[in-house]
Amino acid sequence: MILNRVVFALGFSVSTCLLPQVMASELNITLVDLQQQVIADTVVELIPAVVPDRAMPIEHYEIFQKNRTFIPFVLAIPKGAKVDFPNLDRTRHHVYSFSEAKPFELKLYVGQAEAPILFDKPGLVALGCNIHDYMQAFIYVADSPIVAVTDERGEIAFKDLAAGQYQVKLWHPWQKAASEPRDLLIANGDNQLSLSLDIERQAKPSAPPSGFGHFDAQGKPLHAK
Repeated sequence: MILNRVVFALGFSVSTCLLPQVMASELNITLVDLQQQVIADTVVELIPAVVPDRAMPIEHYEIFQKNRTFIPFVLAIPKGAKVDFPNLDRTRHHVYSFSEAKPFELKLYVGQAEAPILFDKPGLVALGCNIHDYMQAFIYVADSPIVAVTDERGEIAFKDLAAGQYQVKLWHPWQKAASEPRDLLIANGDNQLSLSLDIERQAKPSAPPSGFGHFDAQGKPLHAK
């Protein structure tokens, strides 16, 4: 086994294990900040130099409203995907976005919205609730079908990739500056990639403590107890 390691500027490092020839490759990514602490909720988009002949299936996506927060905080989807916004709270929510990539509005409702929203233009979509100002989430709509978000351990695993040349794009809500795409060569077999991103850590949006910001079933504010 031959181990190749390439180090880029701006904290970009790649470890690639060259294994015997196989039909598909796997890419395991870990995201850390400049203090080497793992970063959750980071979008990683892989853009292949050669677009595959067959179209990749588009999954079903959801952002829940639960305990007066959006779950997940960051969702990454390919262009052309639809997203449902089920409200699991007894309080009605009013979901909206003014983002250029997809302005839309789901007026006060509980349960399932009337229809999923189609995101047909790449870009960043910031979500809010007209009733609960602290509710916030983001949808990253990717040009590429190969996109995912790091978990709480700062990790992503991409499977069944074609070996070859790619570009890697990163995005995080707390990044200090836009991250430029970087070139990456994926070899046959297992590939390990370590990336760093400069972020300003913040607390994720969460519902206020009990007794604050309560609303009735119609979405009208109640007085704090």
